[in-house]
Amino acid sequence: MASAVLKVAGAGLSRCSRLTLLRTHSTTAPLHQGLPGSLWKLGRLNHIAIAVPDMEKATALYRDVLGATVSDQVPLPDHGVYTVFVELGNTKLELLHPLGEKSPIAGFLQKNKSGGMHHICIEVDNITVAIADLKAKNIRTLSAEPRIGAHGKPVMFLHPKDCDGVLVELEEA
Repeated sequence: MASAVLKVAGAGLSRCSRLTLLRTHSTTAPLHQGLPGSLWKLGRLNHIAIAVPDMEKATALYRDVLGATVSDQVPLPDHGVYTVFVELGNTKLELLHPLGEKSPIAGFLQKNKSGGMHHICIEVDNITVAIADLKAKNIRTLSAEPRIGAHGKPVMFLHPKDCDGVLVELEEA
C-alpha cells in the first residue's frame, strides 16, 4: 500500500527525487536497546556535558540569550567540578567548570581554551551489571567503582579510546 502511494506521489519526479521521497518515507524496525539475553539495558540520553572556561558567561548565554531554564551552580568536590544544568525539552546540558587544581576539567580546558563538548551521559537500568558486562567486553572504565554523580545516582565513565573517541558516562536510571 505505502509503495503504491509513493509510486503515485512520485509520478513525474526525476529518479533522484523519487529516491529521496522513498528514503524519507521508509520505515525501520524500532531500535532494540539491549542485546538479546542481556541483563541490562541502555536507556535515554540524560545529558551532554560542556566544559566552559567562564561559568557565569555560559550560564547567561543559555538563560538570558537562549531563554532556557538553568539550575543554580553546584560544587561537586568529589568530581572536581562546578555544575549548572540547562533544561531542554528532551534532555539537559551540563555546564562544567573546574573546582580545584586537580580537576579533570582544568586539564580539558588547558587543551581547549574556549571549552567544548566533554562527554555524553546515557542512562542504564543496572549500572553494576552493565559495568561487569562492558569490562568483560574489554571496555575500560576510568575508575574501579561507580561514584555518586550530580543527580545523586551511581555513575561510571567509559574510556574514550574504547568508545570511538567519546567520553561516555553511564548513569543508573
